[in-house]
Amino acid sequence: MKVGIVGDFSPEYPSQIATNNALMHSSRKLGVSVEYEWIPTATISKQMDTIKETYQGFWIGPGVPDSIDGVLSIIQYARENNVPLLGTCGGFQYIIMEYARNKMMLENAGHEERDPHSNQLIISKLACSLVGQKGEVIVKNSSRIFEIYQMENVIEQFRCNYGLSPEYEKQIHEAGLRIVGTDSMGNPRIIELPEHKFFIGTLFVPQLSSTLDSTHCIIDSFITQSLTSVKSGR
Repeated sequence: MKVGIVGDFSPEYPSQIATNNALMHSSRKLGVSVEYEWIPTATISKQMDTIKETYQGFWIGPGVPDSIDGVLSIIQYARENNVPLLGTCGGFQYIIMEYARNKMMLENAGHEERDPHSNQLIISKLACSLVGQKGEVIVKNSSRIFEIYQMENVIEQFRCNYGLSPEYEKQIHEAGLRIVGTDSMGNPRIIELPEHKFFIGTLFVPQLSSTLDSTHCIIDSFITQSLTSVKSGR
């Protein structure tokens, strides 16, 4: 099975190294063979047909991509074709952007870090930076993510400065991209598409908590669901 990690890899970025390691940890635990490759975002538009044929799951990795359009095109493909997709940190943000632009038809939905003057800032700077912070996440019952965690309160590690703009929270949730995990103040921390095989975004970075002896349940579930794509011959 092959997983495509969508992002521009830097060996100096701890969250990206942790992404590689977490896939190795979970694959060993599950006893399956998982190959992964980083997909440079600037090359996506020219290689989309090959990408679709090569990977059974996509992980929208942390970091600032060279091409947002490339990232959004893979998210849209995975969303529309029931291909397992996980987005962490920046991946959470770009999942929201793609949904806003292509499902909700908010064509100018922007990200404050890249387009601070957008008139539809769907992703905005957090009131307080979460870089290097650990925080409680309250998981909503009757959700896919609750089935994965099997608990309502978890502690996760964050490395982000941006998140879903408060003024768009209700619109996003009611349009179908459900907010299924929050902090104690109700700020969004996990999103999912309930009807999808696996389509989950976390503002936190679960891979930072993964070890060989204690893998992360979200990553285990992502690999398991990606394996079903192999078995179904997708």
